[in-house]
Amino acid sequence: MPGFTFLPPPWLRNPHLQTLWPKLFRRRPTLALERERLELADSDFIDLAWAANGRGPVVLMLPGLEGDLRSHYALPLMAALLRSGLRPVFMHLRGCSGEPNRLVRSYHSGAVEDLAEVLALLGASGRPVAAAIGVSLGGNLLLRYLGMTGAASRLRAAVAVSVPFVLADAGRRLERGGSRLYQRYLLGRLKRSYRRKFHVIPSPLRVDLGRIRTLWEYDEHITAPLNGFAGAEDYYAQCSSMGYLAGITTPTLVLHSVDDPFMYPHNVPRADQVGPGVRLAIQEHGGHVGFVEGRFPWRTDCLIDRLAPAFLREQLSAEAAAS
Repeated sequence: MPGFTFLPPPWLRNPHLQTLWPKLFRRRPTLALERERLELADSDFIDLAWAANGRGPVVLMLPGLEGDLRSHYALPLMAALLRSGLRPVFMHLRGCSGEPNRLVRSYHSGAVEDLAEVLALLGASGRPVAAAIGVSLGGNLLLRYLGMTGAASRLRAAVAVSVPFVLADAGRRLERGGSRLYQRYLLGRLKRSYRRKFHVIPSPLRVDLGRIRTLWEYDEHITAPLNGFAGAEDYYAQCSSMGYLAGITTPTLVLHSVDDPFMYPHNVPRADQVGPGVRLAIQEHGGHVGFVEGRFPWRTDCLIDRLAPAFLREQLSAEAAAS
């Protein structure tokens, strides 16, 4: 991977501006997509979206909380991967493709079994996944999977962006200052998804959504019981990726900003906390899944779109040359 620099423009150094700018103003390319539904062993399903004209090594994209193809990073990153000779496929987490999933359980930050099953199903169908990119919650899930599987990982390379390495701290951070804006937005989306799903099937929970005011409360009363955890703290302790970073041997790039408004600066991993496969690309600025660069407001790009494909091409090419 060639060396890179990230210098946010003077008018876009604020972490909240970096976080909100791409969501509000970024142009999404038009891509021809092919939809596929994978039937899971537990009778649920996961929906995929393939770039129709993609060729080359398959790259699986894992989105953030309530993420889908409308997420500001999804289509631009798929287009960047296509230009780099890679074949992107977007993995909707359970219930996030526009149709509620069938089971009571939901997706969550540590559902590595879903990722493992998707990798196995695609491999068995002759379309092995070479690499994966995880964003925010999807990045936490990806890093946890890589740390748990170590040398047995099915992936040859990975990229994780703006990861909430310590879930409990991320929850606390989103209850402070301007970060409460993101909590309100995400909580509203989670509640809408809950209502939509349990309008179709009966809910096993007796919960008053109107009394849930924070993401911690949502995880305590909904995410945890639906997915077999004792409560929010148990969920966070088991599923935070920080404790798994040292076990990662797969070549993995971690792109993170110290000023990420979803986390505290002390949550950024150090070199002595990660495994031999991890390359840290820690930036002073960039917000949460922002990393917007460009001299003029009407002409901006995102570091993610050039850095992720370059890293993956470097790793996959090096592996091919070695073999």
